[in-house]
Amino acid sequence: MGLASVITISDGVASGHRRDESGDALEALLIGEGFEVLRSVVPDESDLIAARLLESAATAQLVVTTGGTGFGPRDVTPEATISVLEREAPGLAQLMIAKGLESTPKAALSRLRAGVIGSCLVVNLPGSPRGAEENLRAILSLIPHILDLLAGDTEH
Repeated sequence: MGLASVITISDGVASGHRRDESGDALEALLIGEGFEVLRSVVPDESDLIAARLLESAATAQLVVTTGGTGFGPRDVTPEATISVLEREAPGLAQLMIAKGLESTPKAALSRLRAGVIGSCLVVNLPGSPRGAEENLRAILSLIPHILDLLAGDTEH
């Protein structure tokens, strides 16, 4: 289906103190959908997140981040993402949150963002393996059509 980049945003994973379980879950899911997957990890630093997003979007058709979307003082993924998005896709974030609310009211605490950089779809996902996978599954059926549109295939 194309190239996907999974970016784990976590001080703990970046420092080697925690295993990247959500990145593992997303990689497996995307490979199962036919994507070739590249992985990377960055700490919760806005400038590093923004730079990695731009770097990844230059080659991948899909970039998903996991982590840094909550209310913690170091949760800056949405702000870093907004700083580099060219166009937002709020409906995708709304769909993911609505789906998450079926499992837990805490889904309302997620500050997910989605949008486009060039011809690449960028989606923020929660940092928990279950939350990341559930949220990606909520929009998975739409991704092929979105990627077609971004590639210029606008015929219906």
